[in-house]
Amino acid sequence: MLISADREILQIIGVTLRMSFFSTTVSCLAGMPLGILITSIDFKGKRTIRKIINTLMGLPPVVAGLIVYMLFTKYGIFGSLGLLFTVEVMVIAQCLLIIPVVISLTSSVCSVNGKNLLETSKGLSFGKLKTMRLFLSQNKTALMSVMLTAFGRSIAEVGAVSIVGGNIQWKTRVMTTAIMLETNKGNFEFALALGMVLLLISFAVNIIASLFAKEEGQ
Repeated sequence: MLISADREILQIIGVTLRMSFFSTTVSCLAGMPLGILITSIDFKGKRTIRKIINTLMGLPPVVAGLIVYMLFTKYGIFGSLGLLFTVEVMVIAQCLLIIPVVISLTSSVCSVNGKNLLETSKGLSFGKLKTMRLFLSQNKTALMSVMLTAFGRSIAEVGAVSIVGGNIQWKTRVMTTAIMLETNKGNFEFALALGMVLLLISFAVNIIASLFAKEEGQ
């Protein structure tokens, strides 16, 4: 019984980390360049786009889950892919939630020294790609905080992943959905064990990020 429970905990942790890693990576790869572009380029409709992004930041997870579910269900546009109730579709649902957050935070971070960096970029005749690299290199520590926020949003999310993943045992069950299920069942020891692991993972990630930031500052 105990061995089976330990195996299940390890499997749940593995699924959680895999989902959080890919959703954070994809969201940052997509969101950070867009955030830098919004900061570094003036264009018509910029304010409207900012408003849309800010609105999407407050998108309820259950709504995001419902949208993705409808797209990937048997009768949806992407239903033929057969991704519903898989880790892959859980990553997609999370990206829908996290990308607007990453775009907005990156834009805010880069706007602090944006004018100086743009002047430097123009003075050196940089193109868009080199300008983006300049923004990334000069805001490494702050952008690490953006990545941590994205990871935290990913690993702590319940609603969307529960809808599209189905909370299937040994397949799509993650720590947050498992904690919710076990609490409802009255299995508080199992739920508490998962909660402690969740806190330890978040703590470990923050320590690594702090060490990285310290090395960058030296």
